[in-house]
Amino acid sequence: MRVEPALRESVVALARQAGDAILEVYGSDFAVRHKHDDSPVTAADLAAHHCIADGLRALTPDIPVLSEESAHLIGLQQRRAWSHLWLVDPLDGTRDFVKRNGEFSVNIALIVDGVAEFGVIQQPVGGALWWAQSSDGAFRRDGDAERRLQVRLPATGTLQVAASRSHRDPRTDALLQRLADVNAVAQGSSLKFCRIAEGDIDLYPRYGPTSEWDTAAGQVIVEQAGGVVLDLQGRPLRYNRRDTLLNGEFVAAGDPALLTLVQDTP
Repeated sequence: MRVEPALRESVVALARQAGDAILEVYGSDFAVRHKHDDSPVTAADLAAHHCIADGLRALTPDIPVLSEESAHLIGLQQRRAWSHLWLVDPLDGTRDFVKRNGEFSVNIALIVDGVAEFGVIQQPVGGALWWAQSSDGAFRRDGDAERRLQVRLPATGTLQVAASRSHRDPRTDALLQRLADVNAVAQGSSLKFCRIAEGDIDLYPRYGPTSEWDTAAGQVIVEQAGGVVLDLQGRPLRYNRRDTLLNGEFVAAGDPALLTLVQDTP
């Protein structure tokens, strides 16, 4: 399925509307509760979820929506029957939202037969927006200005390696210590993928758990900018293909040759 320009712009508008809804809560004295997995959730997550889910159902009633905030309502057999779906993280980086550091995002991706074919990421703070579609390239928008993105290839000199603000782990630390010439870049949420696509970050190794809605939009943005998002066996991430909605370990890289650095880390 190809996302035509009219639908693309409608999805972009939804991402921005969700970002506005998030900022309304961001500026207030909001409460934080925790889900069964101890991950935080706020009124901003729910407001963005309803904005996006309702909007996508109106735009494409024949394509189901799988959002982080409603996934628990959808059974395995139901979702496994879907060849097409919208995969949504209404507020990626809720921990960063709670810390008020601005490094959170809205993620919307279209999955076709397990492949992320179209993706939008919006950063509510500052308003930047990234989008990509298979065979069309990857782009960043600031207001009405748009530019095409390209990863840094080949990655030479000092490597810029993303290290999550909220999910740093010993294996990432071991990788950073092993590399001779490296700069660790602290960055929250799916914005790490966007910075790889822009050429500002070279490598994002992720050894800890993530969910499919955390990576789908970022994957197509990185891939269409010339990079890769692969598991540690060198296979591209695929979606709605397993019993679980958790991803395995993976690496996102501008230069595919960097994958060997991560595979060699015990």
